[in-house]
Amino acid sequence: MFMGEYHHTIDEKGRLIIPAKFRNELGNHFVVTRGLEKCLYVYSEADWNNIVAKLKTLPFTKKDARIFIRSFFSGATECEFDNQGRINITSPLVSYAGINKNVVVIGANDRIEIWSEEGWNNFFDENEDKISDIAENLFLGE
Repeated sequence: MFMGEYHHTIDEKGRLIIPAKFRNELGNHFVVTRGLEKCLYVYSEADWNNIVAKLKTLPFTKKDARIFIRSFFSGATECEFDNQGRINITSPLVSYAGINKNVVVIGANDRIEIWSEEGWNNFFDENEDKISDIAENLFLGE
């Protein structure tokens, strides 16, 4: 399970250091793709394969399924760490997430999320007061 929040910077070549704790859990090969809310998702190879299997069950005749699959897979890139624990994020993904220099890397259970610092701060500020209500709605009836 991935958890925690880490602040890093991305260099001009699109290289970003991933925390050592996350590197150990990700393994040698993993996938970075477009996430929701303008962040990037990073999946271990095993978790990526699980998601691919689920997405294969979506009916291609449904427009929403086609749109989501196109967005999700067209941005996907297989990655591995360099000798310094960095990954290279492609320029389309950097652009999608609005990443300039300061980056927030968070653990989100089965994936890592990479946010621009501004995007993360905006997301958190917009949702901070809603967390209690969201939790109540998600766990209603348990």
